[in-house]
Amino acid sequence: MTAIQISSVEKSYKGFKALKGVSLNIEQGEFFGLLGPNGAGKTTLISTIAGLIRPDVGSVKIHGHDVVTDFRNARKNLGVVPQELVFDPFFTVRETLRLQSGYFGIKNNDAWIDEIMHNLDLTNKADVNMRALSGGMKRRVLVAQALVHKPPVIVLDEPTAGVDVELRQTLWKFISRLNREGHTVVLTTHYLEEAEAMCQRVAMLKLGEVVALDSMQGLLRRVSGSQLIVHLKEGTLPEGLRPLVSHDEQENGKGNRYSLRINAPGEVEAILARLRESGAVVDEMQLQQADLEDIFLQIMGDAKAGKGAL
Repeated sequence: MTAIQISSVEKSYKGFKALKGVSLNIEQGEFFGLLGPNGAGKTTLISTIAGLIRPDVGSVKIHGHDVVTDFRNARKNLGVVPQELVFDPFFTVRETLRLQSGYFGIKNNDAWIDEIMHNLDLTNKADVNMRALSGGMKRRVLVAQALVHKPPVIVLDEPTAGVDVELRQTLWKFISRLNREGHTVVLTTHYLEEAEAMCQRVAMLKLGEVVALDSMQGLLRRVSGSQLIVHLKEGTLPEGLRPLVSHDEQENGKGNRYSLRINAPGEVEAILARLRESGAVVDEMQLQQADLEDIFLQIMGDAKAGKGAL
């Protein structure tokens, strides 16, 4: 079943086109990453999914419910954790969550509220006024508010921005559990290591367009190779290997350190043979696999150069 269906969505602000025909489907039960640099259109797309803005062209459906023409049912199926800290200063944590339950017509929701607070380490703050909470605690309450009506689709917009390690671990443990239970999770984040660890599939946006859409493993396989890092104790890098260099640096007179791009592990022996032939002596060597940051930078660079989407 398709959890979120985004069809040819366009949105402009005073002549600036924030979204340029974005289309993608997110399936039920996926942990999906929506990545891109600042100004890529992520916030506009999230706001469109949440029904906060209307697209100029195209449509968005949540579990088959159009966010414009059937917004009540679409909203019932969606929980959004916004990037900004928005809260009502007149209520305690528990009162805030009870009020949020009421927005969805849910009565006697205390058992689920207690479970959410327990999983987000908010139990000891249940009767504390929202104004008295730290920024990290307020963000936990935002997550709790998004989950209070048990939505099948959860959108997390920079949920760990500026928060401590404890909250990150607590949040990901609970969200991972919900995902295993069948909830669809959409994540936007600038912490690419989080996206790499959590997401099964990723869409990358740049200047309002999808420039990459693939599984995490698919991106790792086809977008960027590995890096062979060699530290030479003696000698220097042969001229024939210099085109493979991604960067080099001097290390306090101990020799040269080079990072060489390779496409397959079998290329390592050929590189070592060339080094031996040139008289170079390898002091240290490390084979480093490409990560999501390498892929992100490569794709954004390709998109800027006009090489097209992947």
